[in-house]
Amino acid sequence: MRSDTATDVFEEHRPVLFGVAYRMLGRVADAEDVVQDAWLRWAGADRAEVREPRAFLVRITTRLAIDRLRQAQSRRESYVGPWLPEPLATDAAGSPPDGAEHAVFAETVTLAVLVVMESLSPLERAVFVLREAFGYPYAEIAAVLDRSEAAVRQLAGRARRHVEEGSPRYEVDPEQQRDLTERFLAAAAGDDLEGLLSLLAADARLVGDSGGKAKAPLRIIESAGKVARFLLGVAKSQPAGMEFGLCELNGGIAVLGHQGGVPDTVLQLGIQDGRIRTVYIVRNPDKLGALAAG
Repeated sequence: MRSDTATDVFEEHRPVLFGVAYRMLGRVADAEDVVQDAWLRWAGADRAEVREPRAFLVRITTRLAIDRLRQAQSRRESYVGPWLPEPLATDAAGSPPDGAEHAVFAETVTLAVLVVMESLSPLERAVFVLREAFGYPYAEIAAVLDRSEAAVRQLAGRARRHVEEGSPRYEVDPEQQRDLTERFLAAAAGDDLEGLLSLLAADARLVGDSGGKAKAPLRIIESAGKVARFLLGVAKSQPAGMEFGLCELNGGIAVLGHQGGVPDTVLQLGIQDGRIRTVYIVRNPDKLGALAAG
């Protein structure tokens, strides 16, 4: 296989490899590093012995991601405040294989699901990603992880139950998301406490991620009243020149705030039964650099 052909083959599969790595790690930079390491392994491999390049590359990427995830878990134990995944433009999430349901594929990249996946073991997370997001048969996952098919089925069942029990079933209708997000922004900007309360579920929560590097609550805020009052306080203290716009991140409508053309804040709403159940705010600058200023 000529080197230019090897590069073409790798680039063909890069979106899927990045999609696997991002879902495993929740960080764009980490996922990109894993994909780069996979390229180095691919470039140095005896490709004449490789029957199925996609399977070979997914196996390498998954194993590299498992190793990096194990390293990252110890770092996250000392993370300042709540941890949220790095926001990702949906079109960069990788393409599902033929036959994979788009709705299921997209759901595996939402903030809510990625947060719950943090509590899975690295092997459980790998099985969940390959099975639920990319539709891999159990036998192929077993080959990727060097485990028996029976063991993989057990891991898949355990992971699926955990995710289903731990993640709210948020509604992802784009029109509803956009409408509620716009009304939410208008109420916050207009210092409209009653308007905000009418949009929030009684048990609404606000989860802010700053990593200790920006202003954001270091604990989860609970109840509609506390969430609304916190948001109104934040709206009043916005610096001059802050600009907000809607975009699509992690499979849903989000708000991206820029300060001086630099991404400063991402806000996304988890919606259930027509009400806002969770407000996610990411302000850690290390997690916003990959978002293009708009």
